[in-house]
Amino acid sequence: MADLTFKTYRGSAIKSVFEPLGQLRITVFRTWPYLYEGSLEYEVSYLKTYSNSPRSFLFAAYDDDKMVGATTCIPLSDETAEVQEPFVKAGLDLSSIFYFGESVLLTQYRGIGLGHRFFDEREAHARSFGNIKSTCFCGVVRPPDHPSRPLDYRPLDEFWKKRGYQPMPALQSQFEWLDIGEAEPSLKPMLYWMKAI
Repeated sequence: MADLTFKTYRGSAIKSVFEPLGQLRITVFRTWPYLYEGSLEYEVSYLKTYSNSPRSFLFAAYDDDKMVGATTCIPLSDETAEVQEPFVKAGLDLSSIFYFGESVLLTQYRGIGLGHRFFDEREAHARSFGNIKSTCFCGVVRPPDHPSRPLDYRPLDEFWKKRGYQPMPALQSQFEWLDIGEAEPSLKPMLYWMKAI
């Protein structure tokens, strides 16, 4: 494996990598547990939320000139209403929370510490703003007996807990996307995890 290089993008600069980032998200989220039947058109629409936020952040890993991993974060106050909704209902201060979007990494680059690096970079970015008190992200909740669940699947829960994150049962959303093999998009339950920083 060639030596990886890393690049950061902030705010409107993220627009310059919509296509490779979108393609990477489609590739990684196609696998369990997301089973996402993605389209680049949707990806560009989704990523505009990040390019429209001056305080958003993208940290990307490259092998030569190919983006092989990426992670994003954004002030929760700049996220979409569907992401904000459970926090608003819980009476939490959106301006004090940073939302971590995806951490996506091609399979052959896993196990070399990039998962920790992605959290380190996002948490450092969030801390650079003096008013941020916590960070959060969400993950899909699939039934344990789902027919597409791989026998050797290991959830990331323990990794997240070691990073200081805790699941927040009171904070849940329903996100809609098209699963592989579905004729129509369906709602998926999403559970938020939070950490004080």
